[in-house]
Amino acid sequence: MDKKISPLSKVFLAVIFLILYAPIFFLVFYSFNSGGTMYDFEGFTLDWYKDLFQDTRLLIIVLNTLVIALLSALFSTIIGVLGAIAIYQLRRRQTKNTILSLNNVLIVSPDVIIGASFLILFTTAGIKLGFYSVLLSHIAFSIPIVVIMVLPKLLEMSPTLIDAARDLGASKWDVLAKVILPYITPGIFAGFFMALTYSLDDFAVTFFVTGNGFSTLSVEIYSLARRGISLNINALSTLLFLFTILLVIIYYFITQRTKTQVGGIRND
Repeated sequence: MDKKISPLSKVFLAVIFLILYAPIFFLVFYSFNSGGTMYDFEGFTLDWYKDLFQDTRLLIIVLNTLVIALLSALFSTIIGVLGAIAIYQLRRRQTKNTILSLNNVLIVSPDVIIGASFLILFTTAGIKLGFYSVLLSHIAFSIPIVVIMVLPKLLEMSPTLIDAARDLGASKWDVLAKVILPYITPGIFAGFFMALTYSLDDFAVTFFVTGNGFSTLSVEIYSLARRGISLNINALSTLLFLFTILLVIIYYFITQRTKTQVGGIRND
C-alpha cells in the first residue's frame, strides 16, 4: 500500500520549492520592468528583450553555446554508451568496480580542478584556447555523466534477452542494434539531455579553457553581471529558463514513448 504524505511533509516540500523557484520568478518578473532596476517595478515593457535580440554579439555567443552543447552532448553520448556497454560486459567484478569508481571521481571532482587540468593540458599540447578547447572539455566531463545514466539500464536488462537473440541466430551487431540499444534507449536520452544541460550551464571549466574572441553564455553573463545590474541579464536568463523547461518537456515525452516501446518488447 502507498504511504500517505503527512501535512507537515507537504508544507516542507512547498517551502523547499518556494526557496528554489522564488529567485527565478523574481528575476523573470523584473525582466519586464520599465524602470531599469531590480527594486521598483514602474511598468511593463519588452524593451529589454528587444535590446537582447538586437545585440549581434550576444546572439553569436548564444549560437556558440548551443553548438557546443549539442556537439558535446552528441559525442559524449556516443562515447558514454560504448563505455557503459564495455563496463557491463566486464567479467571481473573488481575491475568493473575500479573503473566505475574512477568514473565517479570525475563526476564529483571540483570544476575548478577539472578546468585547471584542462588548461594545463591544452597549453602543454599547444592547442589554442577557443572553440575546440571548450568542445573537448565539455565532451570529457559529460562522458562520465552519460555512463552513469546508461549503466543502470544495462544492469536492469535480463541476460535472457541476449541469450534468446543469440539462440535465434542473431549476430553481435544484431544483438547490439536490435536488443541492447532499444532497451537502454531511455538511459541514452537521459544521458544526452543531462550532458546537454551540463554543457549549457557550465561556467567554471569553460572559464578556464575559453580564449579571446570566443565565449559562452555562462561566461558572458558573469562578465555582464560584474559590470553592474542590467535587466538585459534578466531577459537573457528568462529565455534560458524557458528553454530549459522546453528541454524537460521534450525529454518527458520521449521517455514516455520509449517506455511504451520497451514495454512492448518485454511483452513480446
